[in-house]
Amino acid sequence: MSFWQEKKLEELSDQEWESLCDGCGQCCLHKLEDEDTGQIAITDVACDFLDLSTCRCTCYGQRVRKVPECVDLRNYGAAAFRWLPVTCAYRLLAEGKDLPDWHPLLSGTAHSVHESGQSIRSYAMQGPVPDDLLEDHIIGWLN
Repeated sequence: MSFWQEKKLEELSDQEWESLCDGCGQCCLHKLEDEDTGQIAITDVACDFLDLSTCRCTCYGQRVRKVPECVDLRNYGAAAFRWLPVTCAYRLLAEGKDLPDWHPLLSGTAHSVHESGQSIRSYAMQGPVPDDLLEDHIIGWLN
């Protein structure tokens, strides 16, 4: 059994926690919440600190300080996971589901997330996009 099958998310070491990130970059897309329904819309606009070629944060250690809207999942737990894509390892494990075959921990390569089409590398853009125009960039809805 692998560590993610043996332990609860809150029991993971820092290294185990970080290794669950598949590097898709979807969590770094700007999202909007419908005030009436609570539904969460995903845009194609990425955080300015996301490197679109690698789908990794360029200021990861300081991201919450530099971007107040950025959520450190370890500080919020499962309640924050509804903002994550349905393919995210943190969300999947919190829901008692398995990792997808393309996840780097299973495939053995960080490129599998891009090869499988799960990363935002091919379609995301970076601002500046004024907040009042983000609705024009909605590409989908989270479940």
